[in-house]
Amino acid sequence: MPLITSSTLKPEYDVIVVGSGAGGGQTAYTLTMEGVSVLMIEAGRNYDPVKEPAMFQTNAQAPLRGISTPDKPRGFHDATVGGGWEVPGEPYTNASTNPSEQFTWWRPRMLGGRTNHWGRNSFRNGPYDFKPYSRDGLGFDWPLRYEDVAPYYDKVEMLVGVYGESEGIENSPDSPPGVLLPPPKPRAGELLAQKHARPLGIPVVPAHRAVLSARLDHQTIPEKLHPGNPGAQRLVAAAMRARAACFWATHCHRGCAIGAAYQSTTVHLPPAMASGRLDLLTDAMVREVTLDERGRANGVVFIDKKTGQENRARGRVVVLAASSAESVRILLNSKSPSFPNGLANSSGLVGKYVMDTVGASLGGQVPLLENLPPHNDDGAGGLHVYIPWWLCEPQRQGKLNFPRGYHVEFGSGRNMPSMGVNSGTDSLTGGGYGRKYKEDMRRYYGSFMGFTGRGEMIPNEQSFCELDPLVRDRWGIPVLRFHWKWSEHELRQVVHMQRTFADLIVAMGGKVRGTPDSDGRRAIVQGGAVIHEVGGAIMGADPKKSVTNQWGQTWDVKNVFLTDGAPFASSADKNPTLTIMALAWRAADHLVAEMKRGNL
Repeated sequence: MPLITSSTLKPEYDVIVVGSGAGGGQTAYTLTMEGVSVLMIEAGRNYDPVKEPAMFQTNAQAPLRGISTPDKPRGFHDATVGGGWEVPGEPYTNASTNPSEQFTWWRPRMLGGRTNHWGRNSFRNGPYDFKPYSRDGLGFDWPLRYEDVAPYYDKVEMLVGVYGESEGIENSPDSPPGVLLPPPKPRAGELLAQKHARPLGIPVVPAHRAVLSARLDHQTIPEKLHPGNPGAQRLVAAAMRARAACFWATHCHRGCAIGAAYQSTTVHLPPAMASGRLDLLTDAMVREVTLDERGRANGVVFIDKKTGQENRARGRVVVLAASSAESVRILLNSKSPSFPNGLANSSGLVGKYVMDTVGASLGGQVPLLENLPPHNDDGAGGLHVYIPWWLCEPQRQGKLNFPRGYHVEFGSGRNMPSMGVNSGTDSLTGGGYGRKYKEDMRRYYGSFMGFTGRGEMIPNEQSFCELDPLVRDRWGIPVLRFHWKWSEHELRQVVHMQRTFADLIVAMGGKVRGTPDSDGRRAIVQGGAVIHEVGGAIMGADPKKSVTNQWGQTWDVKNVFLTDGAPFASSADKNPTLTIMALAWRAADHLVAEMKRGNL
């Protein structure tokens, strides 16, 4: 993929996009397809999505058998390069020394960002998710409706390729006919869970994931995405032809050399680069957005990480899509006489209301899955089925002691083990060796199931980030300091999760491993650990109570947009990536229209 350097920048661009992940990739794609010249600046290094993924290596072929290391916290074969929860030379801090009040921040630092290693779960926010305050009086309503975003969900799903089915689940919207790809067949453990969850009134339905279960229809989809734009249609069709359907090679978090699993590097960037309207600059750390004498953004200041030199890039519009917290950091560091507390911060809300997905887990051992004949159930590298939130009505009636929902992800099967993993057999057999040990492994391997909840966090005033007054990174840029607190809403939610998981395991005739935790403080995972941080520059209808409008356009500086998760007014119980892309496409369309009107 062709790149530029800081010495070969053009004098000016129509738009500068900071970040190359889901939001940045989608923004740059949409803009370039509409004839806009774009400079994309990425803080991480270049990444080749074809040559670098370890698609066909077993864990036995990896250093230390593929286990986690400080520089590879998600395992040696994870696609992330140069990033993680800790990035050398790029610290962040927490205001509290209490682990339960700390936020752990994941930064990928690579071209394509988190899209290279994410789970690809792609669920639409529902009508309730955009108007939560109107439903229960908590949090904030978004300044838009589901109906405003639905056409963009359609477009994103057709572009990236999402498998699944329409099930008619309340607040889990269906896609129009012909938009989704066929879902893969459930695995043995998933079928067992589906059978025994039904009497409990719990739906186990096909998951929606951004993985190609079949080749994309490159002959009809491009015209639906870009009507009346033959140039864009040609570029998109070529990019779609370059992608193959998944053949269950490996887990998606390794990256996907055949383009079956969505990554910005294989879906958004190739057609944008082929348009000739995208310049791509990697290893460039943006410090601040600069303003002209009229108070309008005119570019960014960045540090060339290879030379350490400060540079400037100029653009008519600046779009921040560096991940929600990183975009907030850039805004807070963009101080000027007009904005002494950070750019676009007249409301004082930049950095406020940071959210993450609520998480808790529980596992069990299921005798019905013992002694299964050896078979390949690797599947599509992630969920084939899941449990959407199924208790909207009881919650509305006040029958639950928490106000927002969660969905359930679960795993089973005979996946490739890593070093030292014995599938929990020691807890059943007391350990062993020789022939008996092999017999135990054959009996129990694949009989374990793990359940994980992914729930909605309600924004609160005690979860926010600010600039640390003392600590700077290796380039002298002030770093973020996080404040964090789960509310009783989330703590009661994870207790319900634990009971649900235990009920499911018992219904399958299984044995819960451990004890379902009745203390939400012990059951809930640390803030940031799910890697779904959103918020920090929430959108709204009132400039005094929000940072951006419904387009992700900052109220204070009309030519600065945010197209990552920072403008999210709530976190929902759905993974945020699909919504980030849908809103980014919508914002980019608005940006193009405003440029044509001469307003930007």
